[in-house]
Amino acid sequence: MKRVLALLFILSTGPVFGENIIIAVVNNTVITFNSLEPLLTDTSSKDHKVDIINQRINDILQVERAKELGIEASLNDVNLALLEISKSNNISLKQLKAYPEFLPLENEVSEKISILNLQRYITKDVTIDENKAINICSKKATNTIKQIKIAQIIISEVENSNDQDTAINRFLKKLSKHISKGASFEGFAKLHSQHSSYLNGGITDWIEVDNPTIELLDSLKDNEVSKIYLTDFGFAIGIKLEERFVSSNLKQCTEKLIYLKAEKFYSNWVNGLREKAFIKVYHDAL
Repeated sequence: MKRVLALLFILSTGPVFGENIIIAVVNNTVITFNSLEPLLTDTSSKDHKVDIINQRINDILQVERAKELGIEASLNDVNLALLEISKSNNISLKQLKAYPEFLPLENEVSEKISILNLQRYITKDVTIDENKAINICSKKATNTIKQIKIAQIIISEVENSNDQDTAINRFLKKLSKHISKGASFEGFAKLHSQHSSYLNGGITDWIEVDNPTIELLDSLKDNEVSKIYLTDFGFAIGIKLEERFVSSNLKQCTEKLIYLKAEKFYSNWVNGLREKAFIKVYHDAL
């Protein structure tokens, strides 16, 4: 059906365009030489011209898909972008709108925002395995930092006590004594800890060794229970579980890896759009 509609569109509009040659068709949209003239006349390479046309085809397909998903550029988004353009050129939005080429600019801005919205939507679930990121980033790192994983029992309140600090410290010392004799730290954390981490036995995410309290925990031997220390949520005791050294730029490096993965994923996704679309490039017209 798309092929028939495209053919009818070409036949019905041929005389209207006159000298404005149709150089490609994508679904029900035609691409004319005039629409890409500044780019096409800037190169004598036919391969480069085909690349320019293919990029335009990709843009059209992406904008079509954004509209289908209801995530195309809103009027407000376009106006805000145009306002920024006017500010960067030290003119008012009214002056910008008075320019003869304003309409093509407005269309271009709308397309770019629609495509950006689509890219974000399609790649929103792209992630990278943490261990893989650490492995890749650490190999490239010139500086590394130490991180540890700990388990904590945090107590913020003891019932029926007027002297909370004393009561909490006494209770934690009692727990520490039992753990030192072989009781399960994680079991006690699930039973007694008053922090949300009790659900998984008081185990934390990876923590950078960058302050005296964490340095104290980092110095613990296997199964050794720490002295009582103060946290934002109450007094605590802890044990050290694991340690690792990672790139000091791990966050930035991981973000870059995710970006590269998302870029490849999206490129393949756009190729999938092309496979489902009706596309015709008139090479003889170039």
